[in-house]
Amino acid sequence: MSEPLTATEQQRLEERFEREALPMMPELYAGAVRLTRNPSDAEDLLQEAFLRAYRAFSSFEEGTNLRAWLYRILTNAYINIYRKKQREPQMVSSDEVDEWYLYDQLAESGREPSAEAEVLESLPDEEVQEALAALPEQFRLAVLLADVEGFSYKEIAEILDIPIGTVMSRLHRGRRALEKRLWNVVKERGLVR
Repeated sequence: MSEPLTATEQQRLEERFEREALPMMPELYAGAVRLTRNPSDAEDLLQEAFLRAYRAFSSFEEGTNLRAWLYRILTNAYINIYRKKQREPQMVSSDEVDEWYLYDQLAESGREPSAEAEVLESLPDEEVQEALAALPEQFRLAVLLADVEGFSYKEIAEILDIPIGTVMSRLHRGRRALEKRLWNVVKERGLVR
């Protein structure tokens, strides 16, 4: 166990946390919304994740990927909460979910959407939501972290604490499942032949 920090060291650590981690809060909130599919739950998840990050910030190695470190904490908090909720009855109102929040955020950030995103944007909200929600949780997490958040395979492996080969497998299977679920809808809309 390491020695306790002096008051000066603690103050510097707090200032560094405020300067480096807190500006990432909007991005992590968007990620939390995508994970939980509910703004209220996302706020709770974000609060839990930032509390854990603050408490563990002294163990964060300066100069490494803070974004991936925070996403790992967020994802682990989500997984713990998700497992707990799986043992409880759950009610979710689809009226509370802003289905196009992701695309609004991408547009605001100036990022150009991928071909997959353009196809997904042309589909009705409920069909995309149903397809994503129908994915098994492990595949959904991998797809969200890769295709929405833009993390590399290595970063996803670190965030989810799984081997890179497992990340690749989950992404492949998750994308294939989405493709199968949305194929007929895309075909009916004339987006493919």
